[in-house]
Amino acid sequence: MQAPLAGIRVVEFTHMVMGPAAGQILADLGADVVKVEPIGGDATRRLKGSGAGYFPMYNRGKRSICLDLKHPVGRDVARRLAERADILVENFRPGAIEALGLGYDDLAPRNPGLIHVSEKGFLPGPYERRTALDEVAQMMGGLAYMTGPPGRPLRAGASVIDVTGGMFSVIAALAALQARQRTGRGARVTAALFETTVYLVGQHMAQKAVTGVAAAPMPARVSAWAIYDVFETKDDPLFLGVVTDALWEKFCALFDLPELWAREEWRTNNARVEARDEILPVVRARLRQFTRAELVAKLEGSGLPFAPIGRPEDLFDDPHLLASGGLQPVTLDDGTRTLLPVVPVSLDGVRPASSGELAAPGAHTDAILAELGLDPAELRASGAVA
Repeated sequence: MQAPLAGIRVVEFTHMVMGPAAGQILADLGADVVKVEPIGGDATRRLKGSGAGYFPMYNRGKRSICLDLKHPVGRDVARRLAERADILVENFRPGAIEALGLGYDDLAPRNPGLIHVSEKGFLPGPYERRTALDEVAQMMGGLAYMTGPPGRPLRAGASVIDVTGGMFSVIAALAALQARQRTGRGARVTAALFETTVYLVGQHMAQKAVTGVAAAPMPARVSAWAIYDVFETKDDPLFLGVVTDALWEKFCALFDLPELWAREEWRTNNARVEARDEILPVVRARLRQFTRAELVAKLEGSGLPFAPIGRPEDLFDDPHLLASGGLQPVTLDDGTRTLLPVVPVSLDGVRPASSGELAAPGAHTDAILAELGLDPAELRASGAVA
């Protein structure tokens, strides 16, 4: 199957996570993504600690060219790339891309079909000049409040706002591509961390509107179901949910709990929620009689929602991911071979994915310059290209 975005050209001026995530999704879907890096490579490549995985995760399948955008020659090459691109993605600080002559208003007269995607902290409004990060948006937008226990806001355990913001920008870019088929014109697209967070917590805003009661942080929430929690076993914990009346009957039979099924008043969900304090001790005691493996064996195929509590490092060996093409071989900068997730969709039964190549800084500079009709040797002599 030909990749759905085959023939689409993307030029990317990005760093960290949000912008690169958008480019990586487009690359997995088949676009030719050229990442413009500073001379010496994107500083994200050299992050340590929790940032050490950013570059390999969100920059696979892209071609790399290194340009000094402060040099007129480097800017000229960047403009040429933008003039032949279908999509431009950038996540510079507000005003920076415009200062380089690479804003939408600069480029649209030369490339009317260009879809110019900007990844920012905030959409236009009173906050738009503020500096934002994933964590800033989670704190401002209510996600950290909902994640931690009362009085202890806690950011989510992954860069969910950066990645989701990148996803929303891709959705908008693909919509703009479709509109371009009709109009011949490109578009200015902006996605933002704060507004992405607000969209994600919209369910809790709606809960307040519907019930008149503000949503409690998730660790203190009143669940919609009596059994919807992490349960201890003989060894490792497991999540289990009983979310319908039919599943309640199945659960009682599966775990030999006739004393719970005998309570006819508990055969409706809302009554079980009211009786949670009576039901849960019985359920916890029963599930503690099994190992996690034994519970998984009983629950498999039952229709009951369940999940062993996994860790990221466990996923390298996950049999489902390995069998379904959900992980892609990647060679890291130091030569280490590993597996990393591809875009989480299937098209006609195929998991779309890029080549998985993690390009060295400037690995494709000469080829990209040649495509632009430029002399690599001459431009390298300027010091603005590497």
